[in-house]
Amino acid sequence: MPAPLVTVVVPGRDVAAFAHAAIASLQAQSEPRWRALLLDDGSTDDTGAIFDAAARDDPRFTVVHNPEPLGLGAARNVGLARVDTPFVAFLDGDDEFTPFALARTTQTLQRTGSDFVAGAYVRSRWDGAGYRPGRVQPWVSAATDPEQLRTTIHEHPPASANVVAWSKVSRSDFWQRRRFPEGVAYEDQILAQEMYTQARAFDLIPDVLVRWRLRADGTSITQSKAQLPVLHDYLSALRGGIDVLRRAEAHAAVVARLDLILSMDVPPLERIAAEHPDPAYRAALDDFLGELRALPEFADARPDPALAAALGW
Repeated sequence: MPAPLVTVVVPGRDVAAFAHAAIASLQAQSEPRWRALLLDDGSTDDTGAIFDAAARDDPRFTVVHNPEPLGLGAARNVGLARVDTPFVAFLDGDDEFTPFALARTTQTLQRTGSDFVAGAYVRSRWDGAGYRPGRVQPWVSAATDPEQLRTTIHEHPPASANVVAWSKVSRSDFWQRRRFPEGVAYEDQILAQEMYTQARAFDLIPDVLVRWRLRADGTSITQSKAQLPVLHDYLSALRGGIDVLRRAEAHAAVVARLDLILSMDVPPLERIAAEHPDPAYRAALDDFLGELRALPEFADARPDPALAAALGW
């Protein structure tokens, strides 16, 4: 076997229904020089057994069993500590890579010398017969299309919309002093903005790298925003990401982030707040909106017209 080029960190907790697809998407890669760290994060279903079987059949897989759940951020950090390849990627255990994901990203980084490359992704939704990938959403397209090599957040502010860990492949040395927040949901959002603002240069490619599964049973973190603790983590992540961009004096990126939050993130939260039985939910959202409106960059933002009218802005 040739020496591995990229390590893929694959955390999963109770993803037995989807783990086979994630594993198969790795084995289908056109770039075979990968190794994958399968991190069973305290699963109570057959996730660990599925990971173990994959490692028995394919030496490119290594399994780590966390006896108790650590959470997504901590599980990824366990994997990062074991990376010894030039590049590192992430794939959640219920998602899938597209076949050319690792080839396209590693070849781009080898050509450009950038710290990381970010690509597009699509949602896979249940249609009654199976999970079907949708189209690239407009904000994802704005962040990654057209291709831009060796760019910065100041040169391409819309990149700040692409905040998910698994849409990026990085040089491993870029992670030497960088780790995911632990014990919170939406652990990749602040870190993504730190990557954009601290990189010497990064690459953007329009290729779809990942099919991101929205589970039919509604158990994905992104489908749990009606839970007050999840809302608090979510709003903290949004705040933290804006703070990172502001400290970097990336004014246009802050404005782009505000535009997206006010058009895409806030309206569904408003709908939840209108029916939520706990007044603390409404209060937390109102406090957050007040903070956004107080930002100097808000003057250049373009809130969703329906939202602005509803809020009296």
